[in-house]
Amino acid sequence: MKNRTYDVIIIGGGIMGASTAYHLMKADASLKVIVIERDQSYERASTTLSMVNARIQFSLKENVQISQYAFKVLENFEDEMAVDGVKPAIFYRREGNLFLYDEKTESPARRAFEMQKELGCAIEWWSPDTIKKRYPIYENLDGIVGGTFGPEDGHFDAYAVLMGYRAKAKSMGAEFIQDDVVELLTDKDIMDSSSTGQKGHVNKIQGVKTATGDIYNSSAVVNCTGAWAASLLATAGIKIPVNPVKRQVFAVSPEFKLDSPLPLTVLPSGFYFRTETGGLLLLGKSMDDDPEGFDFTWEEERFELLWGELYEFAPIFESLKLIKGWAGLYAVNRLDANAILGEWPELGGLYLANGFSGHGLQQGPAVGRYMTELILKQKHILDLSIFSPERIIEKRAIFEDGIV
Repeated sequence: MKNRTYDVIIIGGGIMGASTAYHLMKADASLKVIVIERDQSYERASTTLSMVNARIQFSLKENVQISQYAFKVLENFEDEMAVDGVKPAIFYRREGNLFLYDEKTESPARRAFEMQKELGCAIEWWSPDTIKKRYPIYENLDGIVGGTFGPEDGHFDAYAVLMGYRAKAKSMGAEFIQDDVVELLTDKDIMDSSSTGQKGHVNKIQGVKTATGDIYNSSAVVNCTGAWAASLLATAGIKIPVNPVKRQVFAVSPEFKLDSPLPLTVLPSGFYFRTETGGLLLLGKSMDDDPEGFDFTWEEERFELLWGELYEFAPIFESLKLIKGWAGLYAVNRLDANAILGEWPELGGLYLANGFSGHGLQQGPAVGRYMTELILKQKHILDLSIFSPERIIEKRAIFEDGIV
């Protein structure tokens, strides 16, 4: 049985864990950092199963600023993450995002649009006529009063970005291992197991225990376990309202072939689609009856619902061939669908980067930097304290206003 000590333990090696490891090593190369990931194939990681998107179209200022930083990182990512002259290829495509609004969603969308402009974002308000002119195949705009187009929004290869962060962090000295953390260890655990049998109050993290029985000690532990976050925190008596929810994506080949890519287009119903390489379309939608739990089976019958909505909006896609589909997990924060970032108030040294509710991939760069600043007590470049865990205890929600 191993018993080792580290400056920082990161649980979960997806985008949040890998980004945090990279930023820690960049800030202080002398740190002893370990990332413990249950499956280094990332077969079921939300990072790699994402439909992948980066956008500034949020109504919460801090979410917009997080994405602004992500844009800068992605623009230079391949050069910054080069290891021994080898650069990752992330295929960053800025094909835009188009959000469509009806009368019900127009007012909050216009407020968000003005805020985004004030922050210096590339954002445009399109009338229905402009939408029809730019994308004539969008034939049915009944009920659509306008849309916002972010020309710098886009998508990229999520696996390549993850591997880029991981490889760079390892080259800088971070250690990555495969194991399953099954318990958070606190000062209470140590006192309870002492020869005196004295009971202690839980107020500081001491380390973690894995499924193999190994103990890793540290006064700084970061929970980056995504959809598994709540179950791990429960081992230390901590409850957060984060549930694993299945989301599905379908890749189809339309009989009608496009001359140029379509932006990620989001209808007021929440249905979305975009083009993908190889002449494919990707379709998705979060639904009220999406099941909770660790279920990765994809249901072909769901495709019929999505196809019907696409056909109604753009009848030119009447004939589609289903190529494949897949299911991944959103770590849904049931309080307000926003991230939980920071040190848990009742357990010193335990840091949470959880509850991203589908926005996590694009928030990885800023979150990794922010967690590093918290752990090392550095001044924040971007203040993200609005997402602090205190609001979970106080049930103080912060909502996006009318934007998916």
